[in-house]
Amino acid sequence: MSNYRRNYIPGATYFFTVVTANRQPIFDSSDAVRLLSKVVQQVLDDRPFTRVAGVVLPDHLHAIWTLPASDLDYSTRWAAIKAGFTRQWLADGGHEVDISQAQKNKGSRGVWQPRFMEHTIRDEDDFSNHVDYIHWNPVKHGYVKRPIDWPWSSLHRFVREGKLPSDWGCVPGENYGQGVDSGLLE
Repeated sequence: MSNYRRNYIPGATYFFTVVTANRQPIFDSSDAVRLLSKVVQQVLDDRPFTRVAGVVLPDHLHAIWTLPASDLDYSTRWAAIKAGFTRQWLADGGHEVDISQAQKNKGSRGVWQPRFMEHTIRDEDDFSNHVDYIHWNPVKHGYVKRPIDWPWSSLHRFVREGKLPSDWGCVPGENYGQGVDSGLLE
C-alpha cells in the first residue's frame, strides 16, 4: 500500500481534486450539485474555511480553500463533505458503483474515489495558475466552449466581483452565445 503524505500548514491555501467512484457522472444533475453545495455549506458552518475558487464537473471537482490561521485540518472537512453527500445522495435514491470488499470493510461506499488530491499553494503565481486551471477545466473537458458558460464554477463570482472579465478565456471577436450563472458555488 502506498504511503500518502499530506502537507498540513495552519492557515494555508490548498488546491484539491476530488473524484467520484469509477468517474461516474453523478454531478451531471443540478440536483446533485445543489446537494453537494448544501453539504459543503453545512461543513463550512461547523468548520469554517474560505472557499476561494471551485468548479464541479460531472465526475470530479476542483476547489481552492484557505483555512483559518490556526487550523490545518482539511482532511476532516473533506471526509465530512464526502460522508454527508453520500448519506443524503443514497437516501434520496442516488446510485453507487460496485466497490471491492476491502473498501466495504473500511466503511466505503461506491460514490467517491477513496482519498483526494491536495496541493499547497506556494505563491501568487501558483495561486493564479490554479484559479485559471479551475475556471478553464470545463472547456478542457469539452463541456463548453467558453468558461463562463459552465454553470457550476466560481468564475461567475470572480466576474461579479470584477476580478475577471466575463469573456475570460475566450477568443476575441468570436460569438459564443449567452453565459449562465448558477450561484451554487458561492
